[in-house]
Amino acid sequence: MKRIFKAEGFDLDRYRVGPLAPYIDQLAARLSKQQYGYETARHKVRVVADLSLWLERRRLKASQLDEQIIDRFLRRRRYDPARRGDSSASKLMLELLRELDVAAPRPVRPSPRHQIERSFERYLREERRLSQASLDNALPYVRRLLAHRFGEGPIVLDALQPSDVTGFVLSTVHTMSPSRAKLLVGALRSFFRFLLFRGEIATDLTGAVPSVADWRLSSVPKGIDPGDVRRLLKSCDRRTPTGRRDYAVLLLLARLGLRGGEVAALTLDDIDWEAGELTIRGKGPRADCLPLPKDVGEAIVAYLRRGRPVCAARRLFVTARAPIRPFKQTAVGCIVRRSIARAGVDAPRKGAHVLRHTLAIQMLRRGASLSEIGELLRHRRLDTTAIYAKVDLQALRALAQAWPGGAA
Repeated sequence: MKRIFKAEGFDLDRYRVGPLAPYIDQLAARLSKQQYGYETARHKVRVVADLSLWLERRRLKASQLDEQIIDRFLRRRRYDPARRGDSSASKLMLELLRELDVAAPRPVRPSPRHQIERSFERYLREERRLSQASLDNALPYVRRLLAHRFGEGPIVLDALQPSDVTGFVLSTVHTMSPSRAKLLVGALRSFFRFLLFRGEIATDLTGAVPSVADWRLSSVPKGIDPGDVRRLLKSCDRRTPTGRRDYAVLLLLARLGLRGGEVAALTLDDIDWEAGELTIRGKGPRADCLPLPKDVGEAIVAYLRRGRPVCAARRLFVTARAPIRPFKQTAVGCIVRRSIARAGVDAPRKGAHVLRHTLAIQMLRRGASLSEIGELLRHRRLDTTAIYAKVDLQALRALAQAWPGGAA
């Protein structure tokens, strides 16, 4: 097992040198809090001590440290494979000095591109009252449009032409699902309305954004077999902390049909152990309570007792490697993709949603009604759940009409 760095048990006397000496103890405490391994943390402290001596030789103070000085320091050090963490160690020290108001804050020189993006983000948040999830969906498409049209050059919004917009959409949507493509065109139309309102463009470009054909109920939900789900779960090595974490994540997806973002957003306070309930924070401000199955609860307990690093974060799932941080939605998708590859499962989709579809399909085949499935999946409208009726082949056969002239 990896030896965890403990600041209180580490001799720091030899590293308290130069102008950074007063801050070495705080650096060591931060490394300990972020769960760095002993050798990694010791190397980072040594790098900062070297940086401090380098500053002293050049008669520089801790308050003068910035990115340019760190770059000069790193260029003077000879290459050594063991020194791959030198840059992160130096920047961690600079971050600490800025938090202590010792070093000057990083100068912020927002580029015109950044200013446009921030203004649009404020518009969506304050004027449109959109959630953070909606912002996360819309803003990347605006960045891609600006990069596609202007590259690294100056941003001249009034130079945007309908052909630029149409060309960007047509070159982008071919790699997307219809639902994702609809998010793209919706984001662009909102962006152009914002620019027109601000007077940044003289022509309304919303009409230049092509529509996306995405007929309701036109597709069939795609899941995997129950045997494949068992193979995914079995592929997690529950003898390791990471395996126990991944197993708990997969069980939440497979047994409760949670979305990837809902799993990432779970906190320690969302679990009511006495009532056996789990609070799920779904889309927007909505929160729902679901019963906590016994096997899911046991998997979470195993992770909390013998897998989750000790940290101040209230999120249930955190990273396994230092620096310890709360999970993001992308991390949940990565766990599913890694498990699918490890188990050798031929899945129609590789993300977390494939397990949500699988649960709904299996419930339907075991006789659950669409309303019961919608209640578990927390659909706001029954017609959202209606798409699963297309996989109920037994019921569909009873409705099928004989082909004229065909065999009875």
